[in-house]
Parts: sequence; C-alpha cells; structure tokens
Amino acid sequence: MIVAKLKNEDLIREVDSFLNDKKHFHLWWLGQSGYLLQWKGKRILLDPYLSDSLSKKYLTTDKPHARISVLVVKPELLKNISIVTSSHNHTDHLDAETLIPVLKNNPGIQFIIPEANRIFVADRIKCKNDFPIGLNDGQSVTIDGFTFHGILAKHNEIDRDEKSNCKYMGYVIEFGEYKIYHSGDTLWFDGMVELLKPFQVDVALLPINGNKPERKVAGNLDCKEAAELGKAINAKIVIPCHYDLFEFNTADVNEFVREAEKINQPYKVLKGGERFQF
Repeated sequence: MIVAKLKNEDLIREVDSFLNDKKHFHLWWLGQSGYLLQWKGKRILLDPYLSDSLSKKYLTTDKPHARISVLVVKPELLKNISIVTSSHNHTDHLDAETLIPVLKNNPGIQFIIPEANRIFVADRIKCKNDFPIGLNDGQSVTIDGFTFHGILAKHNEIDRDEKSNCKYMGYVIEFGEYKIYHSGDTLWFDGMVELLKPFQVDVALLPINGNKPERKVAGNLDCKEAAELGKAINAKIVIPCHYDLFEFNTADVNEFVREAEKINQPYKVLKGGERFQF
C-alpha cells in the first residue's frame, strides 16, 4: 500500500497551520482527482473521493477496484469548507460516502456541479434538487472570492443533455492573481487548447491514467498527452493526478516526468497528503 505524506489529523494540523497565510495559496492532493485548496483562510474541495465505496461495490465483479494507496483523510475531519465540486457523475468524482459527511459538517457550504447532472446528484447525495449550483461550459459563478469557469470535458465522448448542458466538465478556478485548471476526467478534444490558452493557467491538474478500453472504464489523457497539453496551454506548472488509487486503472508517474522533462514543461509530482505552494 502506497503511504501518504500526511494523513488524517496530521494533515489537518498542517492545513490549519497555514490558515493565516495571506500571501500564498496552498494545495493538497487527496488522491485520485481530489484536492484541498486553501487561500486566505478559505477552503475548497475539488472532486474528493475519500472512501472505499467503489472497492466494496466492485469486490466480486470482473472489474475489482483494489485500492493501492492509503486513504488520505476521513471526510468527517474536513471542516470550514466553503465550496466543494463534482466534475461528473462517476463515483470517484461524486461519492456519497464522502460528500454527505462533508456537507453535514460544513454549514453554508456551496456545491458546484454540471447543470446536466442536477437530478442525479441530488438523488445520490440526498439533497434538495435546488441545492447544487449548476454550470454549463462557458458559464461562470463567483463564490466567496473564487470564480469558477465551466470548461468542456470529453469522457470518452462530449456528452450533453437535451438542453445542451454538458455532463462532463472541468473548472478553471480564478482567485486573486491565480488560476488553476482542474480538468476533471477528460481526453484531448478539438478546440481544447484554444479554449484554455486565454485563461493563462498557473497550475493545471491533469489526469495521466490514459485510455485503455480493456479496463472497461472511460479513459483520460495519458502521461504524454498531459505533459503536452500543459505545454500547449502555457501552464506554468502541471500536477498529475488520477493514478495510484486503483490497481487496474493507474499509470507510472515516472513516465509523465520523462515526458514533461522532454519538452521542458514544469511539473510537480505530489504524494497523497502532500502540499504544493505556488
């Protein structure tokens, strides 16, 4: 089992220690595509998956989700969260066992989702239909000093509902002088670079597990594509994610490192529970 840099109470103590930092933002990788962002004492959760719900669900199937990294933090330990996001309906991005305790323990929290997924989300996390804030691609919302821009994603297709709301999304999060791109799950698609380049992204959080049909799950960028996308959009730094959680659906992050160094794309590889400061 891959160990975490920090976990549970030790992680929370580190997060709390930067609560009064007014100059920098801090970002902790929580595993898979989950991150905790803290800036000027405000905290945002991005696509957290902090349970073993998928391992239990698929235990006796032909697609076992065997965990290979320790759980970084119990969801009930996460307090003072202003905003939480889900980029799409797959459980590792919309997990009831994670989100229900997070919503319960953080009164006043705002929940950002793709508008197309509203009914599904409300049913899964047992909330009122009008509770989540729904975005479509090209739309934005500002909450507590953070502006979320909805970005189209392709997983494995560009999929929209009958009202043309997209079901798979990423977000560019703009706060102060910074911009972070959290892609959610996505493949490269036509127009992606032209869509993202004007944002002048500082940090791109990109999946690297690739697209292999034999896994019987929707795919993502691979190591080479993640490095090249970062370069194409002029991201100041790429942080890889969506690997080292499930044995059947991972990638070798060293391959990403080689690809990034080959094209001089700055990057940072994090361990679970490790902090990044821009």
